[in-house]
Amino acid sequence: MPGELNAAEKFALIYVAAVSVTGIILTVYDKAASKRSRNGRGRVPENTLMYLGFLGGALPMYVTMLIIRHKTKHKKFMIGLPVFAAVHIAVAVTVFLRMNI
Repeated sequence: MPGELNAAEKFALIYVAAVSVTGIILTVYDKAASKRSRNGRGRVPENTLMYLGFLGGALPMYVTMLIIRHKTKHKKFMIGLPVFAAVHIAVAVTVFLRMNI
């Protein structure tokens, strides 16, 4: 039926949603942990946050960081996450266009 998603499209949507939600949760958790912990215990490692961004959660994590003002002084996040997001969008558009040719 036209308009129905195939299995690969369903998987891709579920994957992006799961990575995005996980990234948002860990970003908010790290912000809360940063206020509680003076010695860094209980914090989410920066590399973990960047890896989640790389895996597909970059755009929602970036927006979340701006909203809650978390890691906004870290160039690694304020440049890296938008770059990851741009690459993800470019790949998604390319795949979409090739599937509909």
